[in-house]
Amino acid sequence: MTGYADSLADARTLAPESRASRVQMVRSPGGIEAWLVEDYAIPLLAVNFGFKGGASQDPVGKPGVATLVAGLADEGAGPYDAAAFHQALDDLAVEITFSADRDAIQGRMKTLSRNSAKAFELLAYAVTEPLFGDQSVTRVKGQIVSSLKRELNDPDHAAARLFRQYAYPGHPYGLPVRGDLETLDTITRDDLVALHRKLFARDHLKIAVVGAIDARTLGRELDRVFGGLPATAELIDVPDAAFGGEGTRHITEIDVPQSTIRFGRQGIARDDPDNMAAMVVNHVLGAGSFTSRLYQEVREKRGLAYSVYSHNSELDHAAMLAGGTSTKNERAAESIQVIQDEIRKLSEGGITPDELDKAQKYLIGSYALRFDTSRKIAGHLVSLQLDGYGVNRLDERNVLIAAVTLDDTARAAKRLLGNGDLLVTVAGKPVGL
Repeated sequence: MTGYADSLADARTLAPESRASRVQMVRSPGGIEAWLVEDYAIPLLAVNFGFKGGASQDPVGKPGVATLVAGLADEGAGPYDAAAFHQALDDLAVEITFSADRDAIQGRMKTLSRNSAKAFELLAYAVTEPLFGDQSVTRVKGQIVSSLKRELNDPDHAAARLFRQYAYPGHPYGLPVRGDLETLDTITRDDLVALHRKLFARDHLKIAVVGAIDARTLGRELDRVFGGLPATAELIDVPDAAFGGEGTRHITEIDVPQSTIRFGRQGIARDDPDNMAAMVVNHVLGAGSFTSRLYQEVREKRGLAYSVYSHNSELDHAAMLAGGTSTKNERAAESIQVIQDEIRKLSEGGITPDELDKAQKYLIGSYALRFDTSRKIAGHLVSLQLDGYGVNRLDERNVLIAAVTLDDTARAAKRLLGNGDLLVTVAGKPVGL
């Protein structure tokens, strides 16, 4: 096994170019830290930031609060009501958005550098003084409710909901990020204010900035935007969750001609020494698009489905290998059997030298696509910080992939795929299950 520590050391000598060297560590006068890539080629500025603790911090019995907080942060703030705030953004061509996932609430701002001072002022209001006005709360709730009602008979969403419930029963990861129709009406403005106060704090804040701004100016703006937040977040402890339901199948009947299938099993965590080898194995299994084994077996050889995929999902407190496909109702059972057989085959036999070589080349070469715009760069830098990585990860990642051996993938495949037992959820009218 290639040692993880050895690979980290090799990264500094084998990387063809250093992305990490372009990143400045900025610390504001008030002690707020950010990663900065200073670039004046285009007069734009991209700011991404995230607060640890997303939907997993929703109050008990009220899923969807974090999503509403994110959805309302730019719906009026400080002295601006919702209409005035959006008008101010439009007048300056400034984009400010927020979103919530299971482990974080993230924000993004994009502006012309000449408008950055006013843009940071508006961002400061959105971060520290969201209004959560009654009309805005009602409107955004209504949008979510309408979306959830449309999805009731959508097989893709139905299979995904069922999958989540059985994968993580009794855990926040098993709950819907956007809430559900039964509980959304019970969420009050007080719930939003309370969760905002608990999560929007400086100790769990991660920031990345890319564009036409120097470190000194950025430091001053960081204090203006984030300096008024509480020093410490009030996060509840979220327990680690093991994947549940392996070896079981669950069906929700929807009268449609196709069955949508979700499948998965326990994954390998992001800080596990076998994580990179597992990434290679998953690429060969189902993440490699047209070259993956699942694509070849399910679509090319049998014509069971138009597409099929698998992916690694690495959350703060859980990891899973998950995938999906859609097929005719009468071929759902066959599709599941082919997928399960291919997973077992890969677990027992491993991947070939040619598959290893192609997977490594693709994973290494495609990494550059995360750095082709300022927004993508800022987003990736914040993701790295939220995942607990240092800036050297920018250089180490590809070296670690290149260091994966066939023995590494054989070991990771047995851990990741095991005996091939899967949690399977199906939405449609599948025949033969």
